[in-house]
Amino acid sequence: MALTIAVQMDHVSTVAIEGDTTFALCLEAQARGHDLFHYTPDRLALRDGTVSALLEPLTVRDVKGDHFTLGPAQRTDLSRLDVVLLRQDPPFDMNYITTTHILERIHPKTLVVNDPAWVRNSPEKIFVMEFADFMPETLITKDVDAISDFRREFGDIIVKPLYGNGGAGVFHLRDGDRNLTSLMEMFGQLTNEPIIAQRYLADVRAGDKRIILIDGEPVGAINRVPHESDTRSNMHVGGKALATEMTEREREICAAIGPALRERGFILVGIDVIGGLMTEINVTSPTGVREVAKFGGADIAALFWDAVEKRR
Repeated sequence: MALTIAVQMDHVSTVAIEGDTTFALCLEAQARGHDLFHYTPDRLALRDGTVSALLEPLTVRDVKGDHFTLGPAQRTDLSRLDVVLLRQDPPFDMNYITTTHILERIHPKTLVVNDPAWVRNSPEKIFVMEFADFMPETLITKDVDAISDFRREFGDIIVKPLYGNGGAGVFHLRDGDRNLTSLMEMFGQLTNEPIIAQRYLADVRAGDKRIILIDGEPVGAINRVPHESDTRSNMHVGGKALATEMTEREREICAAIGPALRERGFILVGIDVIGGLMTEINVTSPTGVREVAKFGGADIAALFWDAVEKRR
């Protein structure tokens, strides 16, 4: 049965299709005969109890530089659709949170993936703290003295925005580095939110593994190796994706978190693992699907739509 699917995303014209998971999901949906519609978060509206968006019919093709066509826009009641994909990138700010409040009003009559209430209540760098046994030592605070004490305890640390994404604002502070106070002042000027500090994991030089789970089960992984001049392994800042296999430790982590993911209705999740320790659980717009397929792994886009179609 053909589904009507709206994709809430950053504008399709901005995506780099060779590594974009949302684009991969759209390609697979289209191949299955589903009807695709596109809108950006600023086109979402709530009026008198009705959730609507300015939808544009979307056609996609795997051709760099000519990867989409949009039809005429029409404001549409989203409760009339079968599925909404919540796929815009963070930052996880009040704009993002507001969209989850709005979309929660139509879910599950219209299936919103991932569940907007649980996305809102499971910030990626806080949700992971429920599994402290599988994490490096981690501190969330605005207290400069607390971070100084943390650095004295562990030497090298990573500090980063609590609600950031894509490696933006990630700093490696070595033992004895004198920039901590200035760095905290800079964070304070940019945001009123706490930051996150973690013990630096030297194993990141060998790679930061992205493991993708569908319905709480691991279905594929890639290893992301940082550029020699950078701490970050994110691919859009120079990290290199490599084929990999999952270890027994990583399967243990997935088994531990799987029930919590299923309880929250998370269909598509990506976790980050360095040296057998999990640093994040990504539930907003996890990536890596195209890279897994590139290295001969599972067709995760197909597995995703299998899971969605079972719910419709």
